[in-house]
Amino acid sequence: MNKPTPQDTLNAEIDRVISLRHPNPHSVLGIHPDGDGLVIRAFRPDAEKINVLPDAGVGGGGRIPMVHQWGGLFEARLNNRTEPFSYVLEVHYPGHAQFSLRDPYSFLPTLGEMDLYFAGQGSHQRLWERMGAHTIHHNGILGTSFAVWAPTAAGVSVIGDFNGWDGRLHAMREMGASGIWELFVPEVSEGARYKFEIRPASGPPFHKADPFAFRAELAPATASVVHPLNRHRWKDESWMRRRPANVAAERPISIYEIHLGSWKRVVEEGGRPMTYRELAPALAEYLKSTGFTHVEFMPIAEHPFGGSWGYQVGSYYAPTARYGHPDDLRYLIDYLHQQEIGVIIDWVPAHFPRDAHGLGRFDGSALYEHEDPRKGTQPDWGTLVFNFGRNEVKNFLIANALFWIEEYHVDGLRVDAVASMLYLDYSRKAGEWIPNSHGGRENEEAIAFMRELNDAIRTKYPGAMVIAEESTAWPKVSAPTSEGGLGYHLKWNMGWMHDTLTYFSTDPLYRQYDHSKLTFGLVYAFSEHFVLPLSHDEVVHGKGTLYSRMPGDEWQKMANLRALFGWMWAHPGKKLLFMGGEFGQVREWNHDRSLDWHLLETVAHRSVQHLIGDLNARYVAHRSLHATDGEPKGFQWIQADSARTNTFAFIRKDLAGSPPIVCIANLSPVPQYKYRLGMPSAGKFREILNTDAVGYGGSGMGNGGSVNAELLPWDGQPASAEVTLPPLSVLWLTPVGEMAE
Repeated sequence: MNKPTPQDTLNAEIDRVISLRHPNPHSVLGIHPDGDGLVIRAFRPDAEKINVLPDAGVGGGGRIPMVHQWGGLFEARLNNRTEPFSYVLEVHYPGHAQFSLRDPYSFLPTLGEMDLYFAGQGSHQRLWERMGAHTIHHNGILGTSFAVWAPTAAGVSVIGDFNGWDGRLHAMREMGASGIWELFVPEVSEGARYKFEIRPASGPPFHKADPFAFRAELAPATASVVHPLNRHRWKDESWMRRRPANVAAERPISIYEIHLGSWKRVVEEGGRPMTYRELAPALAEYLKSTGFTHVEFMPIAEHPFGGSWGYQVGSYYAPTARYGHPDDLRYLIDYLHQQEIGVIIDWVPAHFPRDAHGLGRFDGSALYEHEDPRKGTQPDWGTLVFNFGRNEVKNFLIANALFWIEEYHVDGLRVDAVASMLYLDYSRKAGEWIPNSHGGRENEEAIAFMRELNDAIRTKYPGAMVIAEESTAWPKVSAPTSEGGLGYHLKWNMGWMHDTLTYFSTDPLYRQYDHSKLTFGLVYAFSEHFVLPLSHDEVVHGKGTLYSRMPGDEWQKMANLRALFGWMWAHPGKKLLFMGGEFGQVREWNHDRSLDWHLLETVAHRSVQHLIGDLNARYVAHRSLHATDGEPKGFQWIQADSARTNTFAFIRKDLAGSPPIVCIANLSPVPQYKYRLGMPSAGKFREILNTDAVGYGGSGMGNGGSVNAELLPWDGQPASAEVTLPPLSVLWLTPVGEMAE
C-alpha cells in the first residue's frame, strides 16, 4: 500500500468540503500560506469563474483569476506573496450574473476559548450573547456571526435569503470538541431570514430554525430573522432602580393574567389582534383604572400553533411575531413600567413541541430531549421533555430565563407545569417511566436544574421573582435552596383554587356540607408563599366562566361573584385573575375572539369591574392585607365553624403595627341581623368594603358605614359587636383612627 502524498491528503480534504461534511472548511477554504507563497480557495458550485480582488492598499492590485479544480472548488496560487491579505471574491455565474462578496472563510472565529469552556460546563449565563446570530464588525467588516450547537452533525451550513437558501455556500466550522459550529458571514445584516441546514451522520440533510434566534417569522412561516438586541432605548430607569428593593412575600401583588391576542381586538379591521404598540397605552390605562399591580402575559415566545396559547414554544429567545416586532414588545414593557405596572411572563421549560423546524432531534440525535421516550416524551401534550441533566440543555434554559429578565426587563417568570418536571412518573403508567438512581419517582436532574435556575435569578436579579405553577404537595417550593427548598419566590395555590371554586359553585342550600372547602386552605396557607390563582385554566374546555359557574339567577350569580372576589382579596396570598373575570365575562374564553367588552354597557358588569378596582386599591393601601401573607401570626380566625349559617370571619394583621382588617363573609342568600361577632378591640370599626353595596350592584344592606364593638368577649376575642350581614356578601372592617386611606 502506497503512503498517501500531501496532494492526496489535500484532495481528500477538498472532497470533504465539497460533500459538505468537513468539520473545519476554513482549513481548506480562504487564504493560507502554501510553500513559498499563498493559496486562496473558494467553494462556489454553479459558478462559471471567480476572480480575487485584493483590497486597496494591500498591494498586488488587479484581479487575480482563480482556476476551477473540481466540484465547484476554485483555487488561486500566489507564489510572490507570503502575507495573507483581505480581499473580495468576484463570482460570475452563467447568464452574465455577477456578485462581489467578502470571503467568509478569510475570517477568524468569533467565539473564544472561554465561551466554549463555559458553554460546555453549562455555566455561561449570558450564552445568548455568543450563540445564534449577531450583527457585528469583525476585522473592520460588518456582517453576522452565526453559532449553533449540533455535536453529532457531520456538517452544518447556514442558509438564508442572502445565499438563495443554498446549503453549499456557507458551510460552518466546528469549534473543537464543543459541538458548536460557527461562521461569520460578511454583509449579512438585520432582517435577513435564515435557518441551519443540518447534515446528520447518516441520512439526508434537514433544516432547523435557530434555537437562539431573537426574532422569528410570522407563523406559519418558520425561518429565523437576524435581529440586534440594542435598538430600543429604555426609559424605565426609575422602575428598574427601585426593583431590587422589592421583596415578593411582603409586598402587594395583584396580577392580571392576559392572553395578548384575545384581550381586545381591532373590530374596525376585521377583528385582528392589537399589536404590542397598540396594547401599550390601552392596557396601561386599563390596569391603572382597575388597580392591578402586575400584568402576566401568557407565553409570548414564538410558537407554531396559536391554539397552544403559547405553551408549546418554538423559539425560546424570540417574541411571537403575531403582535409585532421584538422592539415593539420592549416598548410595551417599557411603557407599562413607566406607568408603575410590573410585567410577568409565562415561561415553559418543561417541554417543547415536535415541529420539524424546532428543537426535536435537532442534529439528528436526541439533543435537547432524552433519547428514551420514557423520559423524553410528555404523554399529556404529545411533546418532548428537556434533558435537564445535560449541561448544554440546562445552560440553554437558564440563560433563556436570564435573557428575558435582562433584555426585556421582565419582572418575573411564572414557570409552567412544574409538577411535570418534579416527577418521573407524571401522567405515566407503570412501566412507562424510569426510576431515579435511588429507585424513586423524583426527577433529580430537573430538581437540580430548578434550584440552579432560581439561585441564578435571586443572585443576578434580586428584584425579579420566579413563580411556580405547581399542583402537588411537594414541600418547600418557595423556600430558598439554602433551606432545602426549590428556590421559587411564590407558588400557585392550586388546592385553594379548586376548593374555593367548588364551594362558590355549590348552591347555598348545600354549602354547609362543603364548609371545610374554605377553611381547609388555612391549614397550609403559611407553608409556602402563595399566589391565589383564578387563571385561564378555569374558564376553558367546557368549564364555563367564573360568572357562569355561580349558582342562582343573574342577581345571585353577580352577588356570588362579588363575594368570591371579596373573600379572595382578604385571604392570605397574592392575587391572580384571568382577564374578563374582573367584569363577569359570560362566554367561555376563546383565544381567537375578543373579550365581551360590550357587557360593560350594563350596570351589573360595570359594577363588578368597579369592585375589583376598589379591592385592589384597599389591598395595596392596607399593609395588613399583604405584608404578612406568609406569616401565621398575621392571620386569626374569629369564626371558622359556623357552617349552619354559611358564615366565616377572620382577622388580617400586620406585625409591624398597621391596623388590622376584619373580614366577615355571609355566603348564604339570607340576611343576618344583629349577628354577634368577636372583635380584636373595642371601639368604632369602619366598614371599608361591602360587596353588597349599591355601587357594586348589590342591595345596599349594611351597617351604615360602621359598627361599634363593646368590651364583651366573644369568639375568643376581647370585644364583640352586633353586625348586619347582607346576603351573599363579604364585609371588611378596620378600627377608626388607624385607617390607611
